[in-house]
Amino acid sequence: MSRSRRRNPFCGATTAPSDKPFKAAENRAARRRARIVLRITEDGDAAPCRREYGNPWHAPKDGKHRFGLDRPDLFRK
Repeated sequence: MSRSRRRNPFCGATTAPSDKPFKAAENRAARRRARIVLRITEDGDAAPCRREYGNPWHAPKDGKHRFGLDRPDLFRK
């Protein structure tokens, strides 16, 4: 793997090591809301919107940014 290089000059804009805790909490909240709505209404039409929870802009990692070819150290995996 000594010749392994990054092919695309993009990396995550982050201060967090992982999105996993954020995603777990958001999915847990969405499932809890769906259970409550289904218990109250007894029909599937009132289920919450899929995008209501888990907004990626509120995550600790928010997107990616492009870096230039002048930074060869960032092309290492």
